[in-house]
Amino acid sequence: MNEAKPTAQELQEAEGRTLSDLIGPGLKVLFVGINPGLWSGATGRHFARPGNRFWPALHLGGITPRRLQPAEEQELLDLGYGITGMVRRATATAQELKPHEYREGARRLEETVRTYQPKLVCFLGIGAYRTGFGRPKAQLGLQDETIEGVPVWVLPNPSGLNAHFTMDDFGRLFAEVRQAVEAM
Repeated sequence: MNEAKPTAQELQEAEGRTLSDLIGPGLKVLFVGINPGLWSGATGRHFARPGNRFWPALHLGGITPRRLQPAEEQELLDLGYGITGMVRRATATAQELKPHEYREGARRLEETVRTYQPKLVCFLGIGAYRTGFGRPKAQLGLQDETIEGVPVWVLPNPSGLNAHFTMDDFGRLFAEVRQAVEAM
């Protein structure tokens, strides 16, 4: 179910596009990415760039019964997991984002969490959480703070550019999130 690779022109045209949230009522976990990359902007799929470790990590962590492809993201929602972005506009790199965009994203996320009340909010990128919520000393894992009364967990960004963590690390970390939400 792999989709065609976007052309260079399609990637260029994806700059600034927004992705719709993959969200609904009764979520176990709402995953919060930093922002869509150009590949996601071009395809309309979350974590769509080949090499992003989000989809394989979900499977390794026992969240999905098999490795889903970005085009199958609706199946993730059917399992009780949703996706949103801290910042909604697509960029070539997260370095293009400004601090005020993270803070605006935090306010939007608070409203989303208030509306949908997932069991857990899981950030995929510690910098987005630190900047958006003014928590410069936040560490990976379960946070002391909540968003609208919902527990917050922070994981590293699963981008293939994040070389500090292996696939095994991501599998273990996603399994910790799954086990925590199952225990709630």
